[in-house]
Amino acid sequence: MKRLDLIAVVLLLPAMMSSAIAVVWARNESRELFIQLTRLQSHRDQLNIEFGRLELEQATWADPAHIETIARSKLGMINPAPAQIRVVRQ
Repeated sequence: MKRLDLIAVVLLLPAMMSSAIAVVWARNESRELFIQLTRLQSHRDQLNIEFGRLELEQATWADPAHIETIARSKLGMINPAPAQIRVVRQ
C-alpha cells in the first residue's frame, strides 16, 4: 500500500503545482485586463467630454447672429438698400 501512496503523491504533486501556477497566472491576467479596462473607460469619458465641448463650440460658431457680427465687423458687409435689390426670374 505504501508504494501505491508514493505513486499517487508523485503523480498528483506536479498536477497540483501546475494547477496552482495556472490559478496565479489567471488572477494576474485578470488584474491586468481590469486595469486596462479602467484606463480605456477613463479615456472614453475624456473623449465624450471633449466631444460635448466641441459640439457646443460648433453651435456657437454656427449661430446666425455670430455669423452676422463677423460679416459686419471683419468683412464690412451691410444689408443692401432696396434700390440695389434685383429680382431675377427665369
